[in-house]
Amino acid sequence: MRMFKEVEMILANMTRAEKAELLQWVARDLGDAYPGIESDPLVSGGEACIVRTRIPVWLLVQARRLGTNEADILRSYPTLRAEDLANAWAYYRSHRSEIEQQIADNEAA
Repeated sequence: MRMFKEVEMILANMTRAEKAELLQWVARDLGDAYPGIESDPLVSGGEACIVRTRIPVWLLVQARRLGTNEADILRSYPTLRAEDLANAWAYYRSHRSEIEQQIADNEAA
């Protein structure tokens, strides 16, 4: 209950725009906001992947970080669609620390 009071105080000091952004985040977190992303312990060690593929989100994020544009990513992975990339970027925005850790783990390997 203490945490709820803290959140209530924070909300009271937020702008309407900030509250709207927070509401969108909560809706994504509670709902199936990433229909194109799945995590299956039997696929890629449970890493978040694009459905229908075994392509992990972290790999796409790292490719973009290294300067590969979306058109080149789509050419390199013909099973991907533009919608898949949009889902991957949205997933990354909401799960940044998870994806960053996966990138670091795979660079160290």
